[in-house]
Amino acid sequence: MKTTAAIITLLASLAGIAVARAETVDLLLVLAADVSRSIDDGEFNLQRKGYAAAMTDPRVLRAIAGGRNHAIAITFIEWSGASDQNVVVDWTLVRDEEAAGGIAATMIAAPRSFLGRTSISAAIDYSLERLAAASPQAEKRIIDVSGDGTNNSGRPVTEARDQLAKLGVTLALPDHPALKSA
Repeated sequence: MKTTAAIITLLASLAGIAVARAETVDLLLVLAADVSRSIDDGEFNLQRKGYAAAMTDPRVLRAIAGGRNHAIAITFIEWSGASDQNVVVDWTLVRDEEAAGGIAATMIAAPRSFLGRTSISAAIDYSLERLAAASPQAEKRIIDVSGDGTNNSGRPVTEARDQLAKLGVTLALPDHPALKSA
């Protein structure tokens, strides 16, 4: 098993991707993109290109470089129904344009993971699992969920949201109607 991990690390470093190791970063960021049936091809491409553009934006890179630890760690997942989550980009350290560009290229090149029901709550739960599995450590943890559907699969999304709040994890899911109730 250690040999497999070493090979993956070597291949990732050769591809220009900094594999996240145990260290302190300024932020652990889960980017969670909806790929359920409510997302058409245009919206799918908009999400991917938007995340990729944000990753390589000079203002974002300056903010990362200006942090106390000069690095963040990012993972990018796609989600659909209650049991449909996929890691597209595993935890990766971002310190500079090269690392950000590597993540952006991987995002753009990956095939769409799913096309099914919509479970925002399962996406949040899976994102929380990803945070727990991160090697880097950070005081600030954010889950950024993009999506447009209703939570029609899995537990109530408000329960997942409330669990994050108790754990001190920020949920970025601006003004989604599913979170307005209770």
